Amino acid sequence: MTHSDKDTTLGLVLQPLIERGFDGLADAVSTLINAAMTFEREQALGAKHYERSEERSGYANGFKPRSLKTRIGKLSLRIPQVRDAEEPFYPSVLERGQRHEKALALAVAEMYVQGVSTRRVSEIMEAMCGLEVSAEQVSRAAAALDQELEKWRNRPIGCVKAIILDASYEKVRLNGAVVSCAVLVATGIFENGRRGVLGVSVSLSEAEVHWRTFIQSLLKRGMHGVKIVVSDAHKGLKAALKATLNGAQWQRCQCHLQRDAQSYVTKQSLKSQVAADIRAVFNAPSQEEAQRLLDLMIEKYANTQSKLAAWMEENLPEGFTVFSFPEAVRRRLRTSNMAENLNLQIKRRTRVAGLFPNEESLLRLVSAVLSEISDEWETGKIYLNMEGVQ
Repeated sequence: MTHSDKDTTLGLVLQPLIERGFDGLADAVSTLINAAMTFEREQALGAKHYERSEERSGYANGFKPRSLKTRIGKLSLRIPQVRDAEEPFYPSVLERGQRHEKALALAVAEMYVQGVSTRRVSEIMEAMCGLEVSAEQVSRAAAALDQELEKWRNRPIGCVKAIILDASYEKVRLNGAVVSCAVLVATGIFENGRRGVLGVSVSLSEAEVHWRTFIQSLLKRGMHGVKIVVSDAHKGLKAALKATLNGAQWQRCQCHLQRDAQSYVTKQSLKSQVAADIRAVFNAPSQEEAQRLLDLMIEKYANTQSKLAAWMEENLPEGFTVFSFPEAVRRRLRTSNMAENLNLQIKRRTRVAGLFPNEESLLRLVSAVLSEISDEWETGKIYLNMEGVQ
């Protein structure tokens, strides 16, 4: 941006402030944001508007008007458009879609409208939205967002070589009581090596019927080619896998196994040593070597930690499935850490709401968060080369 351009923009920003004081703040901010977005488009295209350049990566294609309600008033924005660009362009000042913010605001707004809010909830609404909300506004906004998210949850899936399943819990109000609601999440690695969030389901139970129904919904959407399923050892999930994905191999999450083992160690001084021994087993170069190290470890603890030794003999082999896959993919297929990291990102948003008024509100927010993450994953870099996974 040239010195003249800066002077012009500064003048346009200052003018409404000079004329109307704080009442002109929204117009001033609108001008500033519009200038920033235009400048960002020039950087993305590698050329200014009307500039001739052989190195440009696309062309400016006008502006799309948009109004945005904020705490300082309504902003009148002009979103720069491009054509023939090598990469899609969207101004970084405006997060694409802003789906999770909409869902979060709706979750809090529903509590406000239904009379279960507190002064804290009202303060959050004011801080997030900058305006009061009515039942009609909430209902209209929820319907529009739900339609978008429902389409995402029912999109076709295709060939998935590996899936990771995990569950987390959130508080929901039901018939005047506060109950725990299970949030089931399936992530997957497609045959092209990219990862994505395959689906999400919300219900008051993590029982076998919930897991089975959820997995069946993924299959109905065209999921096929699954070679390995990674999860913890929840009984309902294991039973559901036998009924729905019996042809796929099951890998018990090695991180969960590590944590579970610690509950069988009776001496605090032994915990770090046991963890190191188990880690050595899982890091073995082959299943044969892993089994040899496991046998030695069982013998080592048989007399002093008999319950631990018995538990390891029965459970640790469930973490060996990954040894039948190419060494290059084992590290990322041996745990459900990908799903647990997603749960942390979900928690960052849900803790703001604290308590959800119903299952629908919870599903809306979680779907919004996951759909945005999945969009980034599916259009991003290759996560894992799956060519050797047959």
